[in-house]
Amino acid sequence: MSHLGVDPVDPVSPLAPVDPVTAQAPELTGAILMNQRWRDLTFLHWAVAPERVAHLMPPGVRPDTLDGVTYVGLIPFRMVGAGVGRGPGVPYLGSFLETNVRLYSVDDTGRRGIVFLSLDADRLAVVVGARLTFGLPYRWARMSYHERGDVHTYAAHLRHARTESHVVVRVGGRRESTELDHFLSARWGLHVHWLGRTLYVPNRHEPWPMHDAEVLTLDDGLVASAGLPGLTTRPPDHVAFSPGVRTEFGLPRVDL
Repeated sequence: MSHLGVDPVDPVSPLAPVDPVTAQAPELTGAILMNQRWRDLTFLHWAVAPERVAHLMPPGVRPDTLDGVTYVGLIPFRMVGAGVGRGPGVPYLGSFLETNVRLYSVDDTGRRGIVFLSLDADRLAVVVGARLTFGLPYRWARMSYHERGDVHTYAAHLRHARTESHVVVRVGGRRESTELDHFLSARWGLHVHWLGRTLYVPNRHEPWPMHDAEVLTLDDGLVASAGLPGLTTRPPDHVAFSPGVRTEFGLPRVDL
């Protein structure tokens, strides 16, 4: 174990596949840090040139691409029953609303992952704890979520700024995941820069069940506040909904 309290791993040269049919999530080794259930997620994505977001990546990490472009995601959802290790959900603190703005990454060892530009949540203790523990860019927000039939409504308002997000989607039937769905969802970790090092935090979950979705309302300032103005003024290039998955996170790894 390294002096940072994380596990070093041997570099993996080949680029990891993203199709969960041919590349299931790797087994987690060592201790399990936490388990979470992500529920009622809406995926909104905009295609951008990789050079537009390359400066937002941690050292040793670059934008991952599909057909020459990468993607910026706006993902509102419900966190339900997050617990320590494989234990039960922590009362009150383990369930909250969250919206994240994220990029898609690949590191110099070939591991694909996610880079979070912002994670907004309505639990102050979660925001403080995540920022202090791994330097994740959590922000405290007032948030709401409502479901009426097939219509799902998400709202967020940052408490320290006049920045809001309002998303309404109508959910359709389940679909067979597309190549782009796989590219955006079959990722088994996140990259984060913390204490001068780039960490890879592995996770494991089943393949996402994907549904068609139609955007009824999109009025968002979160993507701009995370450093990418102008994107959400145009329709997203990818829209999907998922009822969710359960995930487990392993020990962070440092080898970059």
